[in-house]
Amino acid sequence: MALFGLFSKQKKETLDKGLEKTKESMFSKLSRAVAGKSKVDDDVLDELEEILITSDVGVDTTLKVIERIEKRAARDKYVNSAELNRILREEITDLLTENNTHDTENFDLPADRKPYVIMVVGVNGVGKTTTIGKLANQFKKAGKKVYLGAADTFRAAAVEQLVIWGERVGVPVIKQSMGSDPASVAYDTLSSAKANEADVVIIDTAGRLHNKIGLMNELTKIKKVMEKIVPGAPDEVLLVLDGSTGQNAFEQAKQFTAATDVTALAVTKLDGTAKGGVVIGISDQFKIPVKYIGLGEGIDDFQLFRRKEFVDSLFGE
Repeated sequence: MALFGLFSKQKKETLDKGLEKTKESMFSKLSRAVAGKSKVDDDVLDELEEILITSDVGVDTTLKVIERIEKRAARDKYVNSAELNRILREEITDLLTENNTHDTENFDLPADRKPYVIMVVGVNGVGKTTTIGKLANQFKKAGKKVYLGAADTFRAAAVEQLVIWGERVGVPVIKQSMGSDPASVAYDTLSSAKANEADVVIIDTAGRLHNKIGLMNELTKIKKVMEKIVPGAPDEVLLVLDGSTGQNAFEQAKQFTAATDVTALAVTKLDGTAKGGVVIGISDQFKIPVKYIGLGEGIDDFQLFRRKEFVDSLFGE
């Protein structure tokens, strides 16, 4: 069974619904910007720049998009304002394609990696534990044997939440007492997973940013300990970001990419915000693939990031 399954009509509807607030916000502003205009002129481009920035696409990425549209207008000589939606969609899709080389559309676990180890990082409150639970559910549905490691030992709530998700999904959670060494939890988890021939191990880690050096040392220690059990582990360092925080998500990405080698991103809570443009900016600025997006509270409201479908839902078919 393919991981995450095929992109079904139901998944498209979930994506459409999840991005509804961002779409409505962007398009009501875009409609006002082009009202009464016959072509894309400097005034329209200035309005578009403001729309993208206020949708949390980010200044640098916005300027890239505007520059692309200016070149397009110069090349085509005359661009009708009615075509702006289509052009904007094409340019953003191209930008995401250039900056997101990870092929999430056909994602599967490497045959030569067992267990496949994912270390999950991110600040508290971004939906990290929920993301782990939903990810474990997807792997379990695909017939994979999954183990979870509760290495965020500084918060009792984090361990409790992970245990609840483990029970809900039906996968074992390896934990120790509060305040235990997180690297020790990771060691126990991988040892147990390897002994029981697990396919996937997902390790939760503490989300503290007040001391970047401490965080860096802790994550490095966890990595070194895991590598003793599974050479080359972790296979993936997944940074979870809360899409509803907009520019704060950029700052968190900056901090965590400085503290450890982040290889993939999960952007959560896109359904409750008009700041969905943050996905575009983060993908562009950090050159780290957005791999997953969270679109609601339901256990299945979690998808692989498919750039074309994302842009289609954002801009309308």
